[in-house]
Amino acid sequence: MSDARLPLLVIFDCDGVLVDSEPIASRVLAEALSELGFPLTAQQAIDRYTGISLGAVLALVEAEWGRRLPADFAALLGERDRAAFAAELQPVSGAAEMLAGLGLPRCVASSGTIAKIRGNLSRTGLLQYLEPHLFSATMVARGKPAPDLFLHAAAMMAVPPARCVVIEDSLAGVRAARAAGMCVFGFHGGGHARPDSAAALQATGATRVFSRLCELPGLLASPAPAGD
Repeated sequence: MSDARLPLLVIFDCDGVLVDSEPIASRVLAEALSELGFPLTAQQAIDRYTGISLGAVLALVEAEWGRRLPADFAALLGERDRAAFAAELQPVSGAAEMLAGLGLPRCVASSGTIAKIRGNLSRTGLLQYLEPHLFSATMVARGKPAPDLFLHAAAMMAVPPARCVVIEDSLAGVRAARAAGMCVFGFHGGGHARPDSAAALQATGATRVFSRLCELPGLLASPAPAGD
């Protein structure tokens, strides 16, 4: 493969790719909504809401429920998330070793707030490999599955979209990367992955799928083009 086809930038999603937060966050969300009278299991939260911003999640809940959530719901949910993350959050297996040995520029583009991204990466010892290149959906008009966040990250890193590879665990994230004209690899090694996750990521547009972060350097050496 010619050098022109090799990536110049790796864009990582955070939750479910670098930190194993999705099972925790989904459980906390399900518990909080169920307490209000909107019954939801942790698995349903994963299936419905993985990869999209909290604001979008709450808008979907209100639309389905036909009721407004309490004005302080997001703030209280954030407190419960932080407490659960402080007690339970771990990096995805192999994340530190992969980042330490990755010989390419990298950044994070996540649906979470910058405070959440930085906090979770700090708790898991990964912040040193990624700061200051952290980008949040709060920085753009539209979150995933729109391409805005990935395009913003590429622009801030001064890399053309066609020379970026996105690492995503969610279908919304895969759609966003493809809409941005980027190659996207689907990761299905987080604690929320299901037996059909690899097939779903590939069907949505991931050009590679993998379950162990140690595999990533080899995959990056020969990425498929975004148009495949």
